[in-house]
Amino acid sequence: MEYGSVRTRTGTGSRGADTDREKRSLVIAAVAVIIVAVYIVRLFTLQLMSDDYKKNADSNAFLKKIDYPSRGVITDRHGELLVYNQPAYDIMVVMNEAKDHLDTLEFCQALNITRKEFDDRMATIKDRSKNPGYSRFTQQMFMNQLSDHDFSVFQEKMYRFPGFYVQKRSIRQYEHPNAAHVLGDVAEVSPADIEEDDYYQPGDYIGKLGVERSYEKYLRGEKGVQILLRDAHGRIQGSYKNGELDRPPVPGKNLTLAIDVKLQALGERLLEGKIGSVVAIEPTTGEVLCMVSSPAYDPRIMVGRQRSKSHRMLSQDAWKPLLNRSIMGQYPPGSTFKTTQALTFLSEGIITPQTAFPCYHGFVFKGLRVGCHGHGSPLPLVPAISTSCNGFFCWGLYHMIGNREKYPTVQVAMDTWRDYMVSMGFGYQLGVDLPGEKRGLIPNAQFYDKAYKGSWNGLTIISISIGQGEVNATPLQIANLGATIANRGWFITPHVVKEIEDVPLDTLYTTRRRTMARREAYDYVVQGMRSAALGGTCKALAHYDFTPCGKTGTAQNRGHDHSVFMGFAPMDEPKIAVGVYVENGGWGATYGVPIGGLIMEQYLKGELSEASKKKADDIQNKRINYGTADR
Repeated sequence: MEYGSVRTRTGTGSRGADTDREKRSLVIAAVAVIIVAVYIVRLFTLQLMSDDYKKNADSNAFLKKIDYPSRGVITDRHGELLVYNQPAYDIMVVMNEAKDHLDTLEFCQALNITRKEFDDRMATIKDRSKNPGYSRFTQQMFMNQLSDHDFSVFQEKMYRFPGFYVQKRSIRQYEHPNAAHVLGDVAEVSPADIEEDDYYQPGDYIGKLGVERSYEKYLRGEKGVQILLRDAHGRIQGSYKNGELDRPPVPGKNLTLAIDVKLQALGERLLEGKIGSVVAIEPTTGEVLCMVSSPAYDPRIMVGRQRSKSHRMLSQDAWKPLLNRSIMGQYPPGSTFKTTQALTFLSEGIITPQTAFPCYHGFVFKGLRVGCHGHGSPLPLVPAISTSCNGFFCWGLYHMIGNREKYPTVQVAMDTWRDYMVSMGFGYQLGVDLPGEKRGLIPNAQFYDKAYKGSWNGLTIISISIGQGEVNATPLQIANLGATIANRGWFITPHVVKEIEDVPLDTLYTTRRRTMARREAYDYVVQGMRSAALGGTCKALAHYDFTPCGKTGTAQNRGHDHSVFMGFAPMDEPKIAVGVYVENGGWGATYGVPIGGLIMEQYLKGELSEASKKKADDIQNKRINYGTADR
C-alpha cells in the first residue's frame, strides 16, 4: 500500500510538471503574440496614421519651393496709394545640399557679411529651440530682404554655392510719411505666430501692428508651391509631373481705408511738438477719417532689414512714439463728459430743460467745493452746456444718486448711471478694427462699495459728473461721443477700413448701436453745443459757416491741465465728428477748439482758407515743454 501510494504521488507530480510547462509555453506564446501585435500596430501607425516618415522620404525626392503671394495694397478713401509692394530677395539654404568645401570667404564677400555672421546664422538655423521647423532636407532662411543691387551681386556667383537658393518675395513700401499707427508694419514671424497658425513657417512675414495685423488674413493671400524632382544626389531634375501638382499663389486682398490722408497729414502737423491725439469720424458710417497719435514716426523707417534697428530705437524713446494714444491712451474726458450727464439726467427725469441750478463759482454744499469759472447763475441746461458750468452737473448727479423715490438704494442709482455711460460707448472697448484698444474706466456700485466699504453717496463721487475722478476714456471714445450726439442717439462701431476687396465688412461695422438716452434729450444737448460754438467756451468756431457744434474740456492733471475738445459739423446734416486731446495743453479753448475747427474745415471744404493756413502754421510751431520726466 505504501509503495502503491508512492507511485500514485509520483504520477501526480509528473502531471503537475507538465501543467507548469504548458503554462510557461502559453505565457511565452502570449508574450510573443503581444510583441508581434505591438510591431504591427506601430507599423500601421507609421505607414497609415503618421506622415513623419513620408515627409522625410518626400524631402529626399522632392523640393517644394514656395511661391509667395503679393500682399494686398492699401489706399485711402479717395484711392490715394498708401502701402504697396517692392521686390526683395531672401537667401535660402538646404543643409543637406550645402557642401563642406563651400568657399566661405567668397560666399561672405558676395553677401557683404563677416565669417562670424555666417557661422552665427548657420548655428541659428540648426538650433531647434530657435527654429522648431528645422529639417536638413528643406529650405531654411539664411538671409532675408536683399535689395536689387545686393541680389544681382550674389546672383552672379550663386552657381559656386551649392545648396543656396534665392527666394523672391516682396516688402512693404509707404507712399506717405503719415498714419504709421493706423497702417502698422510687417516683420518676420515669431515662434508664437508659427504655433498659432500653421500657415506660417520660419522666415515668413506677418503684420505686426495696425491694419497690417488686424487684416492679416486678408492681406497675406495664399501661398503657391512648385514641386521639383531631385535625383539620388539631391540635384534638381525639373518639375515633378511637368508641374501638374504645382499651385500658383493667390494675391492678398486690397484694402481701402476710411482715412483721408490729407486730413491725417494736417492732424499730424497740428500735433507736432505736442503729446496727444486727434480722431475724426464720419457719424453716419462710423468710418474713421483720421486717427492721429503724437508723437508719431515715419512708417518708411519700419521697412526691410532696418526695421529691427528702428523698432528698437522707437521702443526705447521715453515719449513712447509706438503707443497709439488714440486707442491706448486712457484719460479723464473732462467737461466733454458733461454732455453724457445732460443726456442721462434728462432721460431719467432728474431734470427738465428748464431746471436751473446755482453756481457760486462752483458747486458748494456741506463743506464740499468743486470750483468753476465765472458766469451767470442760476442757469438752465442749454447755457450750462454752453458755459461748461461745473455746478450744474454736480447738482444733477447729486440729485440722481440721492433720489430714493426713483432708486431704492445708492447702488441702484449708481448702476443705472453706469448703464447709460456704457450704452454711449464708454467703459468697454468700442471694437475698432485695430489691435491694442483699451477700455477706459466707468465705475459701478461694486467699485465704490469696495473702495469705501459700502459707505458712500453722491457727494463722495461728485467729480465723475464733470469727467474727472475715476472716469477715464480713450480719445476714440470721446470722438465717438461726438458722432453719437451728431446722430441724435446712435453710432456705428468706429472702423478704419472702408472696404475689403470682394469681401463684405463685418456686420459690427455696419450695424447701428443705440444708446439708452431719449431722442429729445439729444436735441437740447445739440442746442447747448451750438450755443458753445456761437458764444460760449467754443466761440473760436463762430466764424465758420458750416454750423459747427462743440464742447470743450479742461481735464485736471497732476501737472498742467489737458486741453480737450469734442464736436461735430454741420449741426443738422453732420458729416464729421472730432475729438482732440492735447496733454498739458491747458484750457480746452487753447488747443482743442482751434485744432478741431481746422480739422472740420479741411474735411468739409477740401482745403483751408488763407487765414486758417496761418493759424495751422502757428499751432504747428507751438511746442509744449514736457520736461524730461519718463512718460
